[in-house]
Amino acid sequence: MNDAVHDGLLAKSPCSRRTSPHLAQQRVYVATTEQIWQLYDLFPERIRPAVLLGAFVGLRLAETCGLRPGDVDFMRGVVHPQVQYPAEPLKTKISRTPVPIPASLAAELSAHVAQYGRCESLLTGRDGGQLSPWAVERAMRTARRKVDGLPAGFRYHDLRHYFASLLIASGADVKTVQARLRHASAKTTLDTYGHIWPDRDESTRAAVDAVIADRTEQRRNSREAVAQRRGSKSV
Repeated sequence: MNDAVHDGLLAKSPCSRRTSPHLAQQRVYVATTEQIWQLYDLFPERIRPAVLLGAFVGLRLAETCGLRPGDVDFMRGVVHPQVQYPAEPLKTKISRTPVPIPASLAAELSAHVAQYGRCESLLTGRDGGQLSPWAVERAMRTARRKVDGLPAGFRYHDLRHYFASLLIASGADVKTVQARLRHASAKTTLDTYGHIWPDRDESTRAAVDAVIADRTEQRRNSREAVAQRRGSKSV
């Protein structure tokens, strides 16, 4: 079309990007807490912590499979993402942002390492080697069919959406959620999860109402003061 315009065959191109409608962004599916625990129970025991790392730490699939025991500070409760499967450094500084975890989760991960042996990877496959992303996705495909309400295309990455919703429901602000998900900008966080933040209608109403009420109170006090002064003069 651009060539036709250039050759004078068309006055202008009907395929101009300036006139093309923007594609609507599909809202993410957020699993319920019950669905998360059902997935956890349906995963093979050896790789169940993968569900925890996705839903409660927000790790991406390649980061989960690349996580090493040394990347987790079990005593202080901090996960330090450093590499992605198989052992490639994470590309950006923001992706290497430490993620704090509660003592209960740190204990769960520590117990897993103790049970299945300490090796280069925190999660291992049936052969004892590094857990592959395909093994996790295969487990997800098997488990999701048995969980009521989960969409057919539910992926491991969707566990991050649950993590985000959990933080938002707890009252975390945009910058905190951005930091925990290790997004490059808050715009990405808002574009993806803005619809999950609770409705602020009542809080904004209350803010405006407080200003108006204060103004009304000031005017009432002013009128009363004027009336008192007039009463004093008449006496």
